[in-house]
Amino acid sequence: MKVIDEHRSFGGWQRRYTHHSKTCGCDMTFALYLPPAAEHDRVPVVYWLSGLTCTDENFVNKAGAQRVAAELGIAIVAPDTSPRGEDVADEDVYDLGQGAGFYVNATQSPWSTHYRMYDYVVTELPDLLADRFGEQVDLSREAIAGHSMGGHGALVIGLRNPDRFAAISAFSAICNPVAVPWGEKAFSTYLGDDRKAWAEYDASDLMAHADHGAALPPVLLEQGLADGFLEEQLKPEALEQAAEKAGASVEVRRREGYDHSYFFIATFIDEHLRFLARYMGV
Repeated sequence: MKVIDEHRSFGGWQRRYTHHSKTCGCDMTFALYLPPAAEHDRVPVVYWLSGLTCTDENFVNKAGAQRVAAELGIAIVAPDTSPRGEDVADEDVYDLGQGAGFYVNATQSPWSTHYRMYDYVVTELPDLLADRFGEQVDLSREAIAGHSMGGHGALVIGLRNPDRFAAISAFSAICNPVAVPWGEKAFSTYLGDDRKAWAEYDASDLMAHADHGAALPPVLLEQGLADGFLEEQLKPEALEQAAEKAGASVEVRRREGYDHSYFFIATFIDEHLRFLARYMGV
């Protein structure tokens, strides 16, 4: 693993790393913000998963999260959104292939060779953090967040691993991917025709079929009402209905005038990090 970029920020360090991933079978990149508190204590960790066409840099450069992360004393880890490289399968479209991993473990050829983003985020990346940054980050205190496709990833990973993640935050999340064009396209390509396999990566389905009163992580979902993808692709109402059925804690904040962009994320990221920090015991 090597550092490819670093910047001092609000007394802490914003760095980018590259390493060879056994899970994805290629070199992967992730960003890590370590707050000043990490210089003398182990700090809790928030994983941020970005959306379609993004890399590990979008959130780091646009959200303005470092200030409040430094104040709260939390680390933020932002992995890339897919495997990449000349040998990695791709399509000449924005919503499939490189930059569009959908945080699933692909089962269909040629995607299954590299597209194992679920395992990368859930297992390999935390193991790497524990090995290389174990004296600075406390992996017994984790939360997960994301935007759009990454909001879908955060919801699914958090709901499938409720013993790991204290809380889930999402902006403009794809809440019911089995029922929208983005999800149908990605899942049929990566996972094949078995819709039971699709359901394992659908937050609304996972929540609807959870045991009533099960100890699911609390969810805060931020949704702009001027978001052009809201009606066709995102479906927050499906998650709300599933939460009611499961007796789960899901708060959806609908914001007039806000769209799908990082201007929206930057406006409310402080509130979301404080929400996650509270459940991580900060």
